[in-house]
Amino acid sequence: MSLSKSSLTPTLHFFLAGLSITVLALLVSVTGAQEAKPAGAAAKSAASAPVARGKYIVEDVAMCGNCHTPRLPNGELDNSRWLAGASVPYLPAWPEGSWPIMAPRIAGRPPASDAQMITLLTTAIWVEGKPLRDPMPHFHMTRADAEAVLAYLKSLAGGRDQSQ
Repeated sequence: MSLSKSSLTPTLHFFLAGLSITVLALLVSVTGAQEAKPAGAAAKSAASAPVARGKYIVEDVAMCGNCHTPRLPNGELDNSRWLAGASVPYLPAWPEGSWPIMAPRIAGRPPASDAQMITLLTTAIWVEGKPLRDPMPHFHMTRADAEAVLAYLKSLAGGRDQSQ
C-alpha cells in the first residue's frame, strides 16, 4: 500500500492541530500552577535561597566545621555544638608565635559586624586591617557568596539583627 501526497496532508494537518492543542493545554496548566502558588511561599523560597547557598559553602566547600566545631573525645565533630568555636585541631609544622590555638564561634553571632565579616570573606582582611593569620584560609569570595555565608551563619541559633 502506497500513500500519496494528497492522502498524507490531511493526516499531517490533523496530527499538528492535535499537537498544538496539547502543547497549549500544557502551557496553560503549567502557568496556572505557578500562579496558584501562595505569595508567601515564593517569598520564603527566595529568602531561603541565600541561606541554602551559604550552608553549601560553609559545609561542603570551605569546610568551616573542621576548625570551628568542637570535637568529641573520639575526634569526631560534635554536631550538637556546630560552629560554636573550638581548639584549632592541629599545630604548624614549624612552631610560630602567632599561630592561634582557638577558632572563634561563628554560628549565630559571628565575632564581627556584618560589614567586617563580608570584608573578611571577600578580601581575607580582618577587623584590624591586617591579613588573616594561618590556619584560616584566605578566602576571596564574591560578595554574593559572602552574604550567603553570613546569612547561613546568622540563621543558626543565636543570630543577631541585620543592622550590626
